[in-house]
Amino acid sequence: MERTVCGIVAAYGDIDPEKCERMLARIHHRGPDDTGRVHLEHAWLGHQRLSIMDVSGGKQPIADDTDSAYVVGNGEIYNHEDIRDVLSEVRFATDSDTESAFRLVLRDGSAALHDLRGMFALAMAHTDGRGAVARDPIGIKPLYWARRDGVTLFASELRAFDPEDQPLVEAFPPGHVWTPGLVGGAGDDYAVGAMVRFADAVPVEVRPARLAPDKQWTEEDLGHIRDVLSDSVRRHMMSDVPVGVFLSGGLDSAIVAAIAAKVAEEKGERLPTFAVGTEGSGDLLAARAVAEYLGTDHHEIVPTAEDLESALDEAVTVIEHFDPALVRSAVPNLLLAREAVEHVKVVLTGEGADELFAGYEYVHSEEFSTPDTLQAELVRSIEMLHELNLQRCDRATMNYGLEARVPFLDATVMREMLAIPAEWKLKIHERTEKQLLREAFDGMVPHDIIWRGKEQFGDGSGAKDVLSALVEKEKAKEGAQDAEHPTVEHGWALRSDEEVAYYRTWHRSFAGVRPDRTLGAFATA
Repeated sequence: MERTVCGIVAAYGDIDPEKCERMLARIHHRGPDDTGRVHLEHAWLGHQRLSIMDVSGGKQPIADDTDSAYVVGNGEIYNHEDIRDVLSEVRFATDSDTESAFRLVLRDGSAALHDLRGMFALAMAHTDGRGAVARDPIGIKPLYWARRDGVTLFASELRAFDPEDQPLVEAFPPGHVWTPGLVGGAGDDYAVGAMVRFADAVPVEVRPARLAPDKQWTEEDLGHIRDVLSDSVRRHMMSDVPVGVFLSGGLDSAIVAAIAAKVAEEKGERLPTFAVGTEGSGDLLAARAVAEYLGTDHHEIVPTAEDLESALDEAVTVIEHFDPALVRSAVPNLLLAREAVEHVKVVLTGEGADELFAGYEYVHSEEFSTPDTLQAELVRSIEMLHELNLQRCDRATMNYGLEARVPFLDATVMREMLAIPAEWKLKIHERTEKQLLREAFDGMVPHDIIWRGKEQFGDGSGAKDVLSALVEKEKAKEGAQDAEHPTVEHGWALRSDEEVAYYRTWHRSFAGVRPDRTLGAFATA
């Protein structure tokens, strides 16, 4: 089965092929293995490919049997085999999971998108003018669009858009599908099109909190958590190229690694793991302990001050964001991705576990001290992931042509873990945060790691002092120390000198982009 992780560009309406080519060239880093495009009368589709499975084949755009309909896609469709069983009458041209989704939509229309399980951004076009553009319900895979007179443009990253188009760029909403209007319709009807939601990030049936049947969970509850997460990790490891795990030294990535190591062992392989930190730091020692316990092929990155400075310098431009917490957390991702891509093309991460199991300290404040308020905040935080942590995770890894997968954000995992009573996730009855998750995997991960507290990168990595000095250097370089904070048009009030420094760096590359339409921000900076 062929899979690709990549960058896509699409345009519908009055096509300027030179503009489309410029846009595609700007995201070449997302898929350095191959470039493809198709230009129809009313549409243009472009694709940068990073091949993950069946690496010798699978060029996109993919066409139907009559070369009248085409698709480009970014991401993974994990139930592609089930789709092919349903479409037994179809003669598939490739082994691509993107084609599985494409053929299902050709048969059933946009409603079929609800049946896709995975992370994806898809753009389809037909010679008769029909088309569709869609993004996965959580927004794991990025997609932006700009609507202007006579044409609607789409791309995987903000940097793809020409400067004159930047003021029109918006984040394409997760779980939505856009379709063009009728060819020959009144005015710009074709390029304007229509958009509808096909799925929610969090299914409606698990949005409200459920009552706990008892004060304490059972061993059966813990077993269910293990089974659901193990099944997700197994699905996310499907690949014809090596798959590794980013080990942060914390609980979530250790759990992913423990499951992944078992899957690799079943295949007669040894799981590659990657960790970053200064020599002797807590994160590095914890990750090393996990790797030794699991018997992984472990790689450590011990950055110098120069390495950290280089990563911090490029973080803002790479992740296309200026939120301080997001920029700082991009530093380890960039260092890890640069090393990991020398060994693997796919990595698993622990993203999403804190949102599902209430791992952040702030959610244990009085504001979220009831099951209902806690559940509401978990749902809200998941719905914001696409413009914060997932954006950082995607850009930092794809900057080096590396795919990051997030097993905790699998649709089944999300549904089952949010169905757990929120009362069990509260820090009451002498519980620590994420006690439910910790107990579920006690024994699969070293005991000290299971009960290790959460630390931010810089604290646990031993890089805090170096990063603090670099932040001061960055503020001085940008003239942000004790300066009057600039006004961000169509954005939020900058909240610290550090954010001012990062914003000025961001503004040089994305001056026309409106933050309020494309980015999110954490509550504090």
